[in-house]
Amino acid sequence: MQLKRVVVTGLGAVTPLGNSVSEYWNNIMLGVSGAAPITRFDASKFKTRFACEVKGFNPEDYFDRKEARKLDTYTWYGIASSVQAVKDSGIDADGIDKNEVGVIWGSGIGGLDTFQTETFAFAKGDGTPRFNPFFIPKMIADICSGHISMRFGFRGPNFTTVSACASSTNAMIDAFNYIRMGKAVAIVTGGSEAAINESGIGGFNACQAMSTRNDEPSKASRPYDKDRDGFVLGEGGGAIILEELEHALARGAKIYAEIIGGGMSADAHHITAPHPDGLGATLVMSRALKDAGIDPSEIDYINTHGTSTPLGDLAELKAITNIFGEHAYLMNISSTKSMTGHLLGAAGAIEAIATIMAVQTDIVPPTINNENPDPDLDPRLNLTFNTLQKRPIRAAISNTFGFGGHNAAVVIKKYQ
Repeated sequence: MQLKRVVVTGLGAVTPLGNSVSEYWNNIMLGVSGAAPITRFDASKFKTRFACEVKGFNPEDYFDRKEARKLDTYTWYGIASSVQAVKDSGIDADGIDKNEVGVIWGSGIGGLDTFQTETFAFAKGDGTPRFNPFFIPKMIADICSGHISMRFGFRGPNFTTVSACASSTNAMIDAFNYIRMGKAVAIVTGGSEAAINESGIGGFNACQAMSTRNDEPSKASRPYDKDRDGFVLGEGGGAIILEELEHALARGAKIYAEIIGGGMSADAHHITAPHPDGLGATLVMSRALKDAGIDPSEIDYINTHGTSTPLGDLAELKAITNIFGEHAYLMNISSTKSMTGHLLGAAGAIEAIATIMAVQTDIVPPTINNENPDPDLDPRLNLTFNTLQKRPIRAAISNTFGFGGHNAAVVIKKYQ
């Protein structure tokens, strides 16, 4: 089969650093932290009392009040970012065959806000079951992709991938494969998550996965710093329009970048910890490069998973040096989670957007908050500490790894 080329023609974002792609990217370049004390609930008794919340989002910009009440917060973010991306691309214009446009979304958890609200209410009651009739349709992790398709009338492939923090990268790879195999002309892909509530913060605290730097929230997400103590929970959504190249050219669409490959693997090691030698990470990047048909020496930037956990950060860097050898020291590497926090199932979406923008603009976003580099780091690696760097970027990789040992990586190339 002659595989088709796949390009990016639209972007949308609702993030802790801004509720549009331009605001998000500008703050990424400035090295702004999205972390602050939690405002959604009283977190005073929790080990972690801060997060990277979405700020200033008004659901009534996208839904009427009655409709908004039927949707979970994660669906708000997913639909809002998709509305932006579809408008940016024009893929819903008259003349587009909507039978050939799909939605493949990612979410690691889905409607946690709804699940918590309904179960808390039941627990406080007299035992009589009085559940909202929209409880299940609001909560299930696939519902956002359904709502996006209904919003625009897109009747192509429609489903949601669930692979923890790799979910939206898996969604993007699936969308890429469906298009290049001719099963759709365009797909809305990406992911959304909204887990900043008592259950989310309490659960991740119990896992001992999150930072407890409550006195300095803006400095808590510090990948590769020797004083890092865990990730910072984030929320939001990111949407990417992938489109078959000839279809995009025929309608005069603007093109941000080209997707040329994707890889997936499993650590098969531990439910939450990465393989200490980075075996799964090595395998996923090797597969992505092979799928892309690109030599490792053509990669100029890697947006790492880089969550700011003691084990994960070093394992991923070990994998990079395993694959790239001496070229690893000629590339730029950075973790945008240092600014956005960790958006769980939506992480891959907003990080792919940052990587697409990096490839398009030849700007490498920084890894902020690095004050004391981990002594176990290879000092020859360029981790783009604290300020952006400008350089030609021919191609880049965006990595995401999830609880359960799920790994996914996508290769993004400058469009020519």
